[in-house]
Amino acid sequence: MAKLTYLMLASLDGYVADEDGNFEWAEPDEDVHTLVNGLDRAVGTHLYGRRMYEVLVAWETLPLDDQPSYVREFAEIWRSADKVVYSSSLQAVSSARTRIERTFDPEAVRAMKASSERDLGIGGPNLAAEAFRAGLIDETYLFLAPIAVGGGTPVFPRDVRVELELLDERRFDSGFVYLRHRTKI
Repeated sequence: MAKLTYLMLASLDGYVADEDGNFEWAEPDEDVHTLVNGLDRAVGTHLYGRRMYEVLVAWETLPLDDQPSYVREFAEIWRSADKVVYSSSLQAVSSARTRIERTFDPEAVRAMKASSERDLGIGGPNLAAEAFRAGLIDETYLFLAPIAVGGGTPVFPRDVRVELELLDERRFDSGFVYLRHRTKI
């Protein structure tokens, strides 16, 4: 059975975007990006909410000629993965290998996990909150940026208790910290 993983970059105080919706403070350096690439390489299908998809779809057409190799690698990984966008308002997608689902159906995600040969990734804190509530997320990969933003969009749902077991950690020269947890059952 495939795992459903939640990978996010967040502030040290637990936000993926500040109160103004900004997240440029979480831009990964080469070392962080390289680890993200390695984790994303295992994912065959990404599940996104509309907002997260609208941020990440830039990777579909980003000019890569003058980009460093780790950026080009991420674009290739993103482009080659299947993507499911959960949205009631998005009319069409603008990336290959992408389909829209109007509602998040936990049973359909369980079926995807059971039938997939590769892991699934979930992106976006609002969609991840639904998956946490349904008990679907198997592992979290958090990259904590060395900044406290004081408020904004939380990385974890506020109304769900999730017990985690630390599996791995890594400190980067840039001040980022990587934490890999498995959800306890």
